[in-house]
Amino acid sequence: MSRRILVVEDDPQLADYLLKGLREDGFTAEHAADGRDGLFLASDSRFDAIVMDRMLPGMDGLSVVRGLRAAGVETPVLFLSALSHIDERVKGLRAGGDDYLTKPFSYAELSARLDNLMRRAAPATAQTSLSCGELTVDLLTRRVRRGERLIELLPREYKLLEYLLRHRDRVVTRTMLLEEVWDYRFDPHTSVIDTHISRLRKKIEARGEAPILHTLRNVGYRLSDTP
Repeated sequence: MSRRILVVEDDPQLADYLLKGLREDGFTAEHAADGRDGLFLASDSRFDAIVMDRMLPGMDGLSVVRGLRAAGVETPVLFLSALSHIDERVKGLRAGGDDYLTKPFSYAELSARLDNLMRRAAPATAQTSLSCGELTVDLLTRRVRRGERLIELLPREYKLLEYLLRHRDRVVTRTMLLEEVWDYRFDPHTSVIDTHISRLRKKIEARGEAPILHTLRNVGYRLSDTP
């Protein structure tokens, strides 16, 4: 069954861009051009996630989400906003938003964040392992193997690999890694990510093994057993 996304965005060009990308990704995407229509469409809880612009005509995004939460609608909401100050992010989260992405943004990051929100909202499943080709991670024992080869990872390397595996075949950005693996809400402008990616790559890609950890220049990283 196709997942349903509601995009509440008053900028026609940005709305078209988002709807096109979401539909190409297999989502069923609908659009509301102002806050009141967004509140009306979202109120019946038939959507799996909502992309909500912060500044909207008729009713701003914060008011829409407050109205949804007051009505008992718990659909995950990803705020989009040109307001990047930390106080604005806090307002969005306190209003009932689940995530906050500042403009300009990459579609790959928005799509990955939506996947993450919907996964969190879905009923829990007893997943005990993750894999990518011959690379496997046992989540119970934290044992990592590629084929028959046992791989020893440091705690941060393991956390990084687990995050990449949970987003297998998707692009993850530096911002996503800083927030989810290092718990940074700002960019420290250090080489910490590059260093750990390099170390992890050396451990999971031994001589003769096909590369699976791919770097997309100026975009991010992707763990995949396909080029």
